[in-house]
Amino acid sequence: MRTMIALVGAVACLSACQPNSSTQQTTQEPTAVSATQAVEKNKLSESERLNEWFAAMYEEQLQSSPIMLTFLGRKEKYDQINDMTEAFEKKQLNWQAKTVENLKNNFDYNKLSAEAKISYDIWIYQYEQAKAGAKFNTNGYIFTQFNGIQAFAAQFLINFHRVDEISDMQAYIKRIGGISIAIDQLLVRAKENAAAGTRPPKFAYEGVIEQSGNLITGVPFSDAEGAADSPLWMDVQRKINGLVDAEEITVEQARKLTADAKEQLLNNFLPSYQALIAWFESDIENTSSNPTGVSTQKNGQAFYDHMISASTTTKLTADEIHEIGVKEVARITDEMIAIKERVGFEGDLPAFFNFIKTDEQFFYPNTDEGRQGYISDTETHLAFINKKLPEYFGVLPKADLVVKRVEAFREQDGAAQHYNPGTPDGSRPGVYYAHLSDMSAMPKNELEGVAYHEGNPGHHMQISIAQELTSVPQFRTQANFTAYSEGWGLYAELLAKEMGAYQDDFSDFGRLVNEMWRAVRLVVDTGLHAKGWTEEQAIAYFKEKTPIAEEAIVSEVRRYLVLPGQATAYKIGMLKILELRENAKQTLGDQFDIRGFHDTVLGGGAMPLAILERRVNDWVTIEKAK
Repeated sequence: MRTMIALVGAVACLSACQPNSSTQQTTQEPTAVSATQAVEKNKLSESERLNEWFAAMYEEQLQSSPIMLTFLGRKEKYDQINDMTEAFEKKQLNWQAKTVENLKNNFDYNKLSAEAKISYDIWIYQYEQAKAGAKFNTNGYIFTQFNGIQAFAAQFLINFHRVDEISDMQAYIKRIGGISIAIDQLLVRAKENAAAGTRPPKFAYEGVIEQSGNLITGVPFSDAEGAADSPLWMDVQRKINGLVDAEEITVEQARKLTADAKEQLLNNFLPSYQALIAWFESDIENTSSNPTGVSTQKNGQAFYDHMISASTTTKLTADEIHEIGVKEVARITDEMIAIKERVGFEGDLPAFFNFIKTDEQFFYPNTDEGRQGYISDTETHLAFINKKLPEYFGVLPKADLVVKRVEAFREQDGAAQHYNPGTPDGSRPGVYYAHLSDMSAMPKNELEGVAYHEGNPGHHMQISIAQELTSVPQFRTQANFTAYSEGWGLYAELLAKEMGAYQDDFSDFGRLVNEMWRAVRLVVDTGLHAKGWTEEQAIAYFKEKTPIAEEAIVSEVRRYLVLPGQATAYKIGMLKILELRENAKQTLGDQFDIRGFHDTVLGGGAMPLAILERRVNDWVTIEKAK
């Protein structure tokens, strides 16, 4: 549930899709050999040589992704958008293959430090995952209600494209045109996939149509009297006015920029979105209203096996994951019953679920005051946990965290909260986004767990610390492995309890609801994609096992349908971190230091779970020897 999915999905696309070919960018041959020869002259150690090589390779990779450069707060290629064609993906994969060959040929693994070996192994792992995934290009969904450039593009310009001077605004305006090219490129791919029999469900089509329509409704796309500003037009005016107020530009320059932006929106942005909507409206009759998972596709079962492997970074099968989920659901159910009895509720667990879902004490008013109350209470709980962090962590994040409501053009009733990282230099804070359009889907008793998952000690802490690392190559500070990051987020919810949070039983029950949510995911995701469950069956199981609002359940199940395997990563990652902690405790006894354990887990950035296990075991060995 509470994830960085909007950003993660975008970045996942970036790593494959790369920059816009219309801007004359090219994929370079890896320069590792010459870089290696240069550093050898300096008599560096093998690990130092390797880190120099990684720095050069990652910079090449960054230069092929203008969007990622912007995420990092850099302004190179600030007027460009990534190339979204399959042809460029293939070029990028070929580049990765050559870097791996170069890596193996020019560095002696046995001479590397433990940390450098991790970097080496992660670089190869990322390539192998990309290579394995390339076989399933026609199995993935290009546009969905949950992940797609149709909504991300505007979010990116509004929230990530910083405007400090006139050239930044000129770049912004060019990027509007770049978005149009990217939409066109991805629409070609969506049509090709549909021709191959790969279509997301009907609800995904409806979501894409609605989100796209929201972005081209209002001024300047409509001249109707009283029409509101469209989201991008509002942002254009805000940023141009900001330049005028800062005396960076004149009023005349502002008029010119405004006119240029309007021209791009009307002549490029609007037609590309109209074409997108038109095709989805014409093809929606070919979609399913009560869909099953991807196993019904051609090569669908192999595709799902790849997706759960990529998401969990393990070799677990769908059947094994399903069984783990069933056992976790049973365990958490027993803990829920214990709390129900502790608060003196008379009735069975389903009746308690109904009480939790319907009693007014557990909800904020569905008003602006209620929405602000949710944000304010979240900030209060985060302030409490922040004071406790030094007792459990030696390294703390430097970046700020803010809590915001999701922008209206992409807000969905009952959709999952998520986190967007700040910049490594701290110039942009991390943001915890909450969907607050329907407060009946945002119960008070679940608020704490969500805050700790998305904020501290969860995603904000984990990602900020990773981005601020100086002891590992930069590519590792930006690496994303869902089982690691979301496993940590779910672990953080439980850790917060150990830190003194959830000071009433109902909030602790909310924590269990959140954990049950992730356990149910193991059952439902595998049920949908490996066992032939329909959307209706998945929703029914969810309703039976949790007190979650139906709107949120529907949103979640629809997310699993369009992101096969992703939701299995949370519980699998959490269980591995707990296993590693328990093993360390058993081995070290009184020598076990929770701060040292947490610094070890977070101090190398995201990584596959097997490599994380190796890293923790190395720490245990060192501690044991002291």
